[in-house]
Amino acid sequence: MMNEAKLQKEAMHILKLTSRTFYIPIKLLNPTLRKTVGSAYLCMRAIDEIEDHEDLHPESKQHLLRSTSKLLQKDLFDADAYKDLLKPYENLLPEVTLRLGDWLSVCPAGIVAKVKESTSIMADGMAKWVGKNFLIQTKEDLDDYTYYVAGLVGVMLSDIWEQYDGTKTDRELAIGYGRGLQAVNMLRNQEEDADRGVHFMPDGWTRNELFEYAEANLKKADEYIESISNKNILLFCRIPLALAKKTISALHSGHEKMNRTEVESTVESILNEQ
Repeated sequence: MMNEAKLQKEAMHILKLTSRTFYIPIKLLNPTLRKTVGSAYLCMRAIDEIEDHEDLHPESKQHLLRSTSKLLQKDLFDADAYKDLLKPYENLLPEVTLRLGDWLSVCPAGIVAKVKESTSIMADGMAKWVGKNFLIQTKEDLDDYTYYVAGLVGVMLSDIWEQYDGTKTDRELAIGYGRGLQAVNMLRNQEEDADRGVHFMPDGWTRNELFEYAEANLKKADEYIESISNKNILLFCRIPLALAKKTISALHSGHEKMNRTEVESTVESILNEQ
């Protein structure tokens, strides 16, 4: 068994490889929150990689997601059963997915049950949308999809803040925060998604409506952070939100995304405001 310090270091390394956007604010959290949020993010990223995999058959995705969801519902996560489940697909799946058991093992005992519960709900919701072939016809469909893939992250983070120091936040606004970030990703990846036959837009919507949807939810994110007084948590929440707003501005101007310099200067300006 790998010692916890080494495992924590590896978790941060995998986090850096999988998400530049979230690695930055997670790294800036204090050690306890860094360990908690880092492991929670990796757990959700593990199942996201299954849902999003281009070479997995939809039926295989549903089987893996639903089976993982059931394993996460048990009091003790059976890492061996999870490895057996993934065995036929281990050459296809990335390290972040294969090591879900490791990410759960570095999560603090007081919050790991909540992380497992949220990840389990997310996996079931993703399986449902894989079964629907991501066919979004109404705004309600879009809300449902973005709840499972991103809104739940906001809810889980709210639970982490409350467990950590009693910070209370509005869960509906937390869902809006997650939806806003996801909608920005949808706008940024629209052409790429279309190339693989996926259109995350309700019938009759144009790109303009998706911009409005993203911006309305990012306003909820602004409201969400107003209730946070812990400076470390506030810093974490402000960085992805600022990057999302800058990305929307870049997309409005016809640019695909922010460059590395813009990302670094945005983070630096937030740090200077603290």
